[in-house]
Amino acid sequence: MESLSGKVALITGAGSGIGRGTALHAAAEGMHVVVADIKNSDGVAEEIKAAGGSATAAAIDTTDDGAWGLLVDQITRDHGGVDLLVNNAGIVQPVDNAASTSNEDWARIVGVNQTGYFYGMRAVIPGMIERGGGAIVNVASVAGLVGMLNVFTYAATKGAVIAMSKQAAIEYAGSKIRINVICPGIIETPILGDITPELKAYCESQTPLARLGQPLDIGAMAVHLARPESSFITGQVIAIDGGWTAQ
Repeated sequence: MESLSGKVALITGAGSGIGRGTALHAAAEGMHVVVADIKNSDGVAEEIKAAGGSATAAAIDTTDDGAWGLLVDQITRDHGGVDLLVNNAGIVQPVDNAASTSNEDWARIVGVNQTGYFYGMRAVIPGMIERGGGAIVNVASVAGLVGMLNVFTYAATKGAVIAMSKQAAIEYAGSKIRINVICPGIIETPILGDITPELKAYCESQTPLARLGQPLDIGAMAVHLARPESSFITGQVIAIDGGWTAQ
């Protein structure tokens, strides 16, 4: 495989969970990682540097369009641009359905999970065009593929991410910008909260591979999609769910 050494990855929601796992994997592959999060970005950046990798911490509210522009401009000045964007920052409401979701909760979840992804793509695409290409990985969810209880707004945003990623993949294929989607299943991350042993066992029993996913399961695929060996992959939706959606 060709090396990713010296390439630059910008990963949002990288302070914990899937984002952290992706950042660690990208750094292990020799990429300079911009660890972007609304909080906790410093800790992961220091973790990468302590392991011999290259990283920069960046605090960003992904719902702030102006902050995206400033961050990408800074990365371009310091490192030449973004080769891989992983849009991963996301939030979920514990109990969320069509009849009870407030306007405020709808706007908040859509803002982070969908609009923030749009802002990120819009910020990096011009530079990728100038440099002859790049890779964008948008982290959605199996909730964007199949119906699930009590995640109405979350699922709506994840379905929207899938649709806009496919559209953008077609629009920018001629510029050699590849845009793909990863749909994680149940992954052991802080977003699960304090999952009980009983609920964990139930989730494992419903998954053909009989375990919960780990952040590195997602991170490994996200980084793989940036490789030259993945140069014929774009507009794809990849479920990483232990076989859950195959049932």
